[in-house]
Amino acid sequence: MAAVGAVRPSRLWLLCLCAALLPRGARGLTEGLYCGRRVCYEVLGVSRQASKAEIARAYRQLARKYHPDRYRGEAGGGPQAAHEKFLLIATAYETLKDEETRKDYDYMLDHPEEYYRHYYHYYSRRLAPKVDVRIVILVTVCAISVFQFFSWWSSYNEAINYLATVPKYRIQATEIARQQGLLNKTKEKGKNRRSKEEIREEEEEIIKDIIKNKIDIKGGYQKPKIYDILLFQILLAPFYLCKYVAWYCWWIYCFTIKGQEYGVEEKLYIIRRYMKMSQSQFDSLEDHQKETFLERQLWIRENYEVYKREQEEELKKKMAMDPRWKRYRRWMKNEGPGRLTFIDD
Repeated sequence: MAAVGAVRPSRLWLLCLCAALLPRGARGLTEGLYCGRRVCYEVLGVSRQASKAEIARAYRQLARKYHPDRYRGEAGGGPQAAHEKFLLIATAYETLKDEETRKDYDYMLDHPEEYYRHYYHYYSRRLAPKVDVRIVILVTVCAISVFQFFSWWSSYNEAINYLATVPKYRIQATEIARQQGLLNKTKEKGKNRRSKEEIREEEEEIIKDIIKNKIDIKGGYQKPKIYDILLFQILLAPFYLCKYVAWYCWWIYCFTIKGQEYGVEEKLYIIRRYMKMSQSQFDSLEDHQKETFLERQLWIRENYEVYKREQEEELKKKMAMDPRWKRYRRWMKNEGPGRLTFIDD
């Protein structure tokens, strides 16, 4: 009996320790979640079956009573106590006015032992973004697309303004304008007569318009297209993907399975892939360069490797004859970044 009596106090201490280590949520309301140790319904003085209108009415009444700007001491406890009471009332109202938050709170009241679940739902809703992420992404993509389009348009206008100053293109555009009768207008008289500056500006615009219509600018300064901006590229991505898959299947069927000969477009495509150039970069090349590629049959891998070595050797010769490259090599040899020098005191 003495042994049994000695064991019982140890078991009692063990039970007390386990009770102390249990999550606080298993013993009731948790401080830091919703209204803390207070029940939000009791804070507003409503029942759990209260409607939204009843909750809002109770909140307005208590807010007028405990608002710091309207507090006159009738609530008791001093201004600081009234301020804390007002914050508790606002927290209770924020908890109960939203259907989803109120549903989570009611579940916590009915199942206080699910401590970690309550913490997860509370902070997941509190830290969740107020604005839909999809809207943020859409607005960002639209802003980037607008900036992209106007940036391209600015570059295109800069190219047109530069070409209008080049004598070769300016003379050709002027001749075309005269042939079309755009510069052969009779002199204006009377009130409709314009100044020389206005006439010069009009002629300049006519020349620029002819350059825009007659010259095909390629590369980074080409005329921007609405379908090239990021927004349309994302929207048309499924179409481009299906188109590429269909084209790739056609390529395998025609040239791998059936063994057909390559056409001109197919040969230029293979050459462009060997050169690792984008479509816009390849389109900016002169026509005689593309004809040279076809004459040398660069779509054949062995021919392209020979051409590549020739270009590398030619580049080395040009660099060897370039005075600036000679100075650079001399500097790298004598005083380059890898050279260490010491100053003797």
